[in-house]
Amino acid sequence: MNSIDLTPLYRSSIGFDRLASLLDSSLKSDSSVTGYPPYNIEVLDDNRYGISLAVAGFAENELDIKVEKGVLTIRGQKESEGERKYLHQGIANRAFERKFNLADYIEVTGADLKDGLLTISLVKEIPEAMKPRSIAINQDQNVIEHKMKDSSNDKAA
Repeated sequence: MNSIDLTPLYRSSIGFDRLASLLDSSLKSDSSVTGYPPYNIEVLDDNRYGISLAVAGFAENELDIKVEKGVLTIRGQKESEGERKYLHQGIANRAFERKFNLADYIEVTGADLKDGLLTISLVKEIPEAMKPRSIAINQDQNVIEHKMKDSSNDKAA
C-alpha cells in the first residue's frame, strides 16, 4: 500500500498544503535510494538541532550546501584524481546528494567539516509576533456600567 488518500485533509484544513505535499512526496520517493552517506540528526536543546554526515575523503571544496524553499540540500562531488590502479577499493568516491525538509522557522546557522564528519547546525527562530504572549486583564478600561431605573421616581409622577 503506497498511496494514501489525502482528500479529507484538503477538505477540512487550511494552510497544511506543505504537510500534505511532504507526505505525498515521501510516499512517491524511490525506495531504492541508497543510504550514502550515512547521517545522524540530533536534538541539541529545545531550539537547536544538528545534522552530521559521514563524508570521509571529501574536502570542503568538494561539498556544496544550499537551502532553498525549506529544503536543505547537501551535495558531494569528488574531483578527478587521475587514473589509479586498485587491488581493492572500499572507500566510496561517488557523488551524492542528500535532502532534508526543514520545518517553518528552522534556519541553518553554520557548517563544519572535521575528521570526516560534516556537521550542520540548525536553530528554530520563531518570530516575536508568533511567540505566545500574555494578555493583561484591565478592569478600569472599557467598563460597561448598567444604570438601573429609579422605580421610586416613576411612582411619584
